[in-house]
Amino acid sequence: MIGKFATASVLSLLILTTMLGGIGFAQATPSGESPSSPASTPQQPAAQQPAAQQPAGQQPTAQPSSSDQEASEEESSSSRRKAKPHDYKNWSYNVGAGANVDSGTTRTFVRGGGVVGTAGVARNGSKYLGLRADFIFANLPLRDSSLQLAQAGSASSYLFTLTLDPIINVPVTKTYGGYVLFGPGYYHRFGTLNSDTAVPGSSCNAFFDWWGACPTVSLPLSGSFVNSSQNHFGYNVGGGITRKMPSGVEIYAEYRLTHGSGNGTTTDVRPITVGVRW
Repeated sequence: MIGKFATASVLSLLILTTMLGGIGFAQATPSGESPSSPASTPQQPAAQQPAAQQPAGQQPTAQPSSSDQEASEEESSSSRRKAKPHDYKNWSYNVGAGANVDSGTTRTFVRGGGVVGTAGVARNGSKYLGLRADFIFANLPLRDSSLQLAQAGSASSYLFTLTLDPIINVPVTKTYGGYVLFGPGYYHRFGTLNSDTAVPGSSCNAFFDWWGACPTVSLPLSGSFVNSSQNHFGYNVGGGITRKMPSGVEIYAEYRLTHGSGNGTTTDVRPITVGVRW
């Protein structure tokens, strides 16, 4: 009986030893490796590690975002628009002087060659189109025949004109060009008869009709008929040629025809002027 007990004890001890050995072997094996893998397999050296990182200087350049690209394109297009200069001036100015050539009824009573002075300003909408305003002063010296009709020893007569004209510029070359203008005008003509010897009750004649006043029978020969002042409205049309100087200032020669009418009388003057504009 002791022999059976010893035999059973030995068998139990062998089974317990076998179970403990299996548990320890399972704990020593790394996860994910089969127990049959050899434990002594050496790791790969550092030189054989895959895909070493590139140096910092060779890292790929980061691509700009779409918003940055749009902003840079807008800035470049805006700078191109700002960099393009005008090929014309927004404002230009002109002054000139010359003489007038009379026409119409005015030529009957006024000598040609009276002094003319002009000054103007233009607002240009483009290289070719603009709007120009001018002030024109013209001396209207009376003919000797007019003084005889007025029975005056001497006289003075002047014309003030304001015009507002569309102007069309026509560049021909880099140096030479031309322009035409046309539009409405306001004409103020006034004058004075000096040392008049007219007799009261004298009949009116063609000169006094143009002058705008006639002596009356009951008044002395002074006052309204001696001093004349008339306001006319009408039109003007003209043109000129220009030559650009190295400084950028232009020399121009201009010819105009002006016509005004009112109260049954007319004023016709053709100024010819030479001047500069800038």
